[in-house]
Amino acid sequence: MPGDLLVGTQGWNYQQWMGAFYPEGTRAEDYLRLYARAFGTVEVDSTFYAIPPEKTVRGWAAKVPDSFRFALKLPQEITHVRRLVDCRDVLEEFVARARVLGERLGPVLVQFGPEFGPEHRPALERFLPLLPSDISFAVEFRQPGWLTRATLSLLGEHRVALALVEGRWVARARMLRLAEEPTGEVAYLRLMGPDRALEDFSRIQVDRGPVLTEWASVLAGLAARLARVHVYVNNHFEGHSPGSARKLQAMLGQTPVEPSTLAEQGELF
Repeated sequence: MPGDLLVGTQGWNYQQWMGAFYPEGTRAEDYLRLYARAFGTVEVDSTFYAIPPEKTVRGWAAKVPDSFRFALKLPQEITHVRRLVDCRDVLEEFVARARVLGERLGPVLVQFGPEFGPEHRPALERFLPLLPSDISFAVEFRQPGWLTRATLSLLGEHRVALALVEGRWVARARMLRLAEEPTGEVAYLRLMGPDRALEDFSRIQVDRGPVLTEWASVLAGLAARLARVHVYVNNHFEGHSPGSARKLQAMLGQTPVEPSTLAEQGELF
């Protein structure tokens, strides 16, 4: 593929993946190191709740290769509490901490809740110019009213990607059309799925192969146009996100890696 196409999951610290993904007996502190042998990126949810200590961020970076990319969520203090108003201090603190990752820093996801509607557009217009140009950003709206030509133009003006979502909030057909008009230098896809009631993440329980096939075609097209494409699978998509991610890798012509094989060969610890 002309551009980098990185497939990963939303998080890595799941004890329920033991056996199906992590070899039995893997220590929690070794999860990330093992995960990074199978996937080239991960979406970090914890940064949504609090800016992590510098020591924590350095610890993440030390466990992955240089080519690995962390996608961080912007803190909810900015998006949900302050609603983009008077948030420069938190943004600057977060960006400084994110830069500790160096070249391992991937895109930052700006995720809004369903209560953040188009009436907040003035705040978004004032916020986007504050974003540093050396970091890629993607914006996820959970209110369909945002998905207009005017919004695409606004995001495109600042080279910010519209996060594509396979989930309950927007119909797939509409998202697929939006994927044809990327607004940033990277693409960002979140495969969420509708089954929020799933609680067992140890195995795939819902086959969404046809959905993955449809997105695989779209992702290949985006990779031909953009520098990098990021895809993150949620456990609720099929029940076991590492399994879904590896299915997608195979569809994209990538060779899925079995972490247990690497562990047996002594390549991890």
